[in-house]
Amino acid sequence: MGKKTDRLRRAKKTRARIKKLGTDRLCVHKTSKHVYAQVISSNCSTVIACASSLDKEIRDKVKYTGNIEAAIVVGEILAKRAKKAGVKKVAFDRSGFKFHGRIQALANAARENGIEF
Repeated sequence: MGKKTDRLRRAKKTRARIKKLGTDRLCVHKTSKHVYAQVISSNCSTVIACASSLDKEIRDKVKYTGNIEAAIVVGEILAKRAKKAGVKKVAFDRSGFKFHGRIQALANAARENGIEF
């Protein structure tokens, strides 16, 4: 199996556990150049809030969109948008990525700005 297959297998297992909880989930995806995050409702059909390093608001604040600084800004803005939509508690879906670097920075920024998981 390759790296991507392993990651998708881990993501599938995590999403199955989150589905049993029945809570909204904060789903994160990263590429080499960007970070994407969205809060998805518990019925898995509606995106409640989203933020990515492609947003103009974020691109103006950071020099490069594929690093930890950009992930922190994405986490802060996502938390603000989610709180505005009425979401306070979510399950963290890291999409099979290891919890370090940009994923960890985004999660910590969201926690500091009022999202619980």
